[in-house]
Amino acid sequence: MIDFHTHTLMSDGVLLPSELARRASVIGYEAMAVTDHVDASNIKAVLDNILLFCDSFDSSDITVVPGVELTHIPPDQMGDMIARARELGAKIVVCHGETVVEPVRCGTNRASIEGGADILAHPGLVTEEDARLAAETGVHFEITARKGHSITNGHVASVAKRFGVKMVLNTDAHAPSDLITDEFARLVALGAGLLDEDLRIIDDNARKLLCKATT
Repeated sequence: MIDFHTHTLMSDGVLLPSELARRASVIGYEAMAVTDHVDASNIKAVLDNILLFCDSFDSSDITVVPGVELTHIPPDQMGDMIARARELGAKIVVCHGETVVEPVRCGTNRASIEGGADILAHPGLVTEEDARLAAETGVHFEITARKGHSITNGHVASVAKRFGVKMVLNTDAHAPSDLITDEFARLVALGAGLLDEDLRIIDDNARKLLCKATT
């Protein structure tokens, strides 16, 4: 399992980064990104701490990558925030998309794609126009194992396949019980209407993104 969307107690998760990584490793994770929620108020402090953790962590069992999830950012500020995250050391930039279970500002999906995020998380009822743009720019759509956000997985997968958008499968983990095995990830993909062949492509996408983030 390669999971680019997880949270620790540095935002609204319940575990220290070290415990989250250890628990992930034990159930078979190969790699993960720590992507705590940030906005303009906390991005530097959170990223500084994530980078400190990643620098000190024993990565012999699991690769841990520093990242952020830009959350409820005004669309007209998204591009600048993505650039700032990268300047501060984020190797994976996830943008909190227009999930149907939260009041995310309309235009967030488009701003995240235009700004060049790595992953648009739980993009909800993402439009065909945004899918076309994501395919052109290489922004990944997330298929999520997170309760609530996963309601629209079928729509996201269908639109992504139709327009050639790269997909990754993440947990959006906040607690130990949110981490999943490879087999459960397969069930999430199948539940979204994807095939085993699609899951192999998703795994390849994740490996390429991991390579980019670690070189």
